[in-house]
Amino acid sequence: MLEVTGLKKVYEGKSRTVEAVRDLTFTLDTGELVCLVGPSGCGKTTLLKCMSGLLEPTSGSVRLQGKEVDGPPPGMAIVFQEYGRSLFPWMSVRENVELPLKQKKVPSARRKQLVDESIAAVGLADSHSAYPWQLSGGMQQRVAIARAIAYEPQVLLMDEPFAAVDAQTRADLEDLIRSLWKQFQVTTLFVTHDIDEAVYLGQRVLILSKSPTVIRQDLAIDLPDERDQLHTRSSARFAELRAQVYSQIHRPREEQDAPVAAVAPAVAGQP
Repeated sequence: MLEVTGLKKVYEGKSRTVEAVRDLTFTLDTGELVCLVGPSGCGKTTLLKCMSGLLEPTSGSVRLQGKEVDGPPPGMAIVFQEYGRSLFPWMSVRENVELPLKQKKVPSARRKQLVDESIAAVGLADSHSAYPWQLSGGMQQRVAIARAIAYEPQVLLMDEPFAAVDAQTRADLEDLIRSLWKQFQVTTLFVTHDIDEAVYLGQRVLILSKSPTVIRQDLAIDLPDERDQLHTRSSARFAELRAQVYSQIHRPREEQDAPVAAVAPAVAGQP
């Protein structure tokens, strides 16, 4: 579904040159939920901007279903961290969700169906006429997620979408993402700096190094498909996977350029 090959991004300034992303190559298969985790400032947002066609890479390519991405592709939707800035405060929840569908020229009856389904899926059916400023932060992010889902994307990119909400809301939204992914089967790349979140959500975790960014490891998450905040996070296997991700992110700087191969799923109960 999505193929990133040799992606590199260098920012050229008057006084200095910054290599934000060095050489990234990975793929997402149709219907996968993959998390991408790395330390703050490692270039995760730069990568997402290049993947979504909002930023031109210095070299390398991004392909969506075999077609090179050279601008925002119609089959892709993004959910940003700053949900408040992505919603129009003078529009109701329904109007915010419907807006991209109008731009996409979706027929009126189909628009209504998509908006109703997506708002209900994120648990906001009773708040469809409210305005963003009347909602909590977590509810506003649900609106942003509903808008992305209603667009019927082939690929959904999520850029640290829960970083600005409290811990309990974050847990609820994590479970929402797992539920929506199963319901709509959208190929999803979820970017986060939270190791526990990456392990809890993903089928795979792509582990990034410090900047300039390379992939340290492509780790298969062999946790049960049915997950919950209490039992999954307290399991021994979750702790093992979390420790493995942590150790890769914090590898010594001199080891960063050592090649790392993809890791196949381990036998349940073994590291």
